[in-house]
Amino acid sequence: MTTASIASSKYRLTLNNGRHSFFADEPQSAGGTDTAPAPDELLEASLASCTAITLRMYADRKQWLVETIDVSVHLSRENGTSSFVRNIGVQGELTEEQKQRLLEIAKACPVSKTLLGQSTINSSIQ
Repeated sequence: MTTASIASSKYRLTLNNGRHSFFADEPQSAGGTDTAPAPDELLEASLASCTAITLRMYADRKQWLVETIDVSVHLSRENGTSSFVRNIGVQGELTEEQKQRLLEIAKACPVSKTLLGQSTINSSIQ
C-alpha cells in the first residue's frame, strides 16, 4: 500500500509505501513547485521500471548476454484516451528472434497488464 499526504503547499506531497518515503509535485506551469515528479511522470516511471526489471529477469533466467536495458515511456492524453509510447533499447549479443521475444515479454510485465486490463477503483472518504 502507498499513502499520499499533502498539507497546504502547492502541490508537493509525501508518498510512503511502508519502506520508502518519496515525493510528487506538479510543474510550475500547473501551479506546483516542480520539486519532484508529477503523478503522470510517476505513472510513466512505473511502466518503464516494470518493463526494464521484467526484461532483466527474463534475460538473466535465459542466460542471454544483455549488457543494458533502457526503457523510455511517454504518456499522452487526447480526446479522453490515454496512450503510452514505450521505447526499449537493449544492448548485448542478441539475435533478432531474442529481441522479438523480449518485446513480447515487455507486454507481459505486471504494470502493462494492469494498464491494459480492466481495473476498478473502490474509494471511500472519512
